[in-house]
Amino acid sequence: MSTDTNDSEDGSGHCKTPDSDGEVAEEIAIVAFGRKMDTAEEIVEGIGDSYESIDVLEYHTDVFEEYWGEYDCFVGLMASGIAMRKTAGLLEDKWDDPAIVVIDEELTWAIPITGGHHGANQVAKDLAKLGAIPAMTTASEAAGKQGVEARAKAMDLHVVNGDSTVATNLAVLDDELGPVARLDGPKAVLVGDDVTVLKRNKDDGVVIGTGSVSGAKKETFLEAWETALEGTEYDREDVEFVATATRKEDEDGLLEAADELGLGVVAFDRETLLAHEGPTPSKSKELIGWPGVSEASAIAGGREQELVLEKLSYEDEVTVAIGR
Repeated sequence: MSTDTNDSEDGSGHCKTPDSDGEVAEEIAIVAFGRKMDTAEEIVEGIGDSYESIDVLEYHTDVFEEYWGEYDCFVGLMASGIAMRKTAGLLEDKWDDPAIVVIDEELTWAIPITGGHHGANQVAKDLAKLGAIPAMTTASEAAGKQGVEARAKAMDLHVVNGDSTVATNLAVLDDELGPVARLDGPKAVLVGDDVTVLKRNKDDGVVIGTGSVSGAKKETFLEAWETALEGTEYDREDVEFVATATRKEDEDGLLEAADELGLGVVAFDRETLLAHEGPTPSKSKELIGWPGVSEASAIAGGREQELVLEKLSYEDEVTVAIGR
């Protein structure tokens, strides 16, 4: 994902409340018949570490109604028809309703049936760790593209105006959305119904700014980022996203490393990076007209646009700076 800016706009996936950020599910309930409790516990063991809490509820006729609103996502260990009939009358608003996924007893298929962009797709993907095939039917995922809710989760942001995502996700499908733009205030902004507004989840999160030589491996990025964070008071949970330059946004190692950590990658253009140049001199500016990527992207991406850690070079392959 690239980000373009001008003097007042510069370019830029996790909070718990399902009615604000779209993509997140943190509190899960597995609903299972008594004879399937062993399978339910297998699911807990397999994906439990990925969630704040995961409970097992024994199925009875009113179980969904009884616990409606207490969980971000229900995983029905049952036929999809049962889950659909028992929850259809409870559904009111996709931004407030819990997500629902069904999975068969053999753990073959994980099927989001409601709330795909609001936690169900996320849970279905996690159930793939147990061998299940995520059967996702939301248009952006079916087309292999990243919808705006998924972008928000990856960048640790949340969607402010949920109704806008119908238009913006259609633009994603048509390759017309363009980059996510950052607007610095204080400002008053008038937007249309087809503009999705994203807001940071953290008040004190940090951004990993990173550059590299071509072909750097995933492991090198991961080790470099870990080493850099160890030089600060922050850790992985404080990272909002990884920032880099548009000329580095297709580096496989970088993308694979960010994906392994569940982080989004925001790519800044040359003009933005020049406007946020860091203190460490860089030969690349003399050679190709780009400032040092790690510091400039960390500054550009940070809420306060300041460095926590200046450029660190790792194995002469990856450079890292931390911004906030």
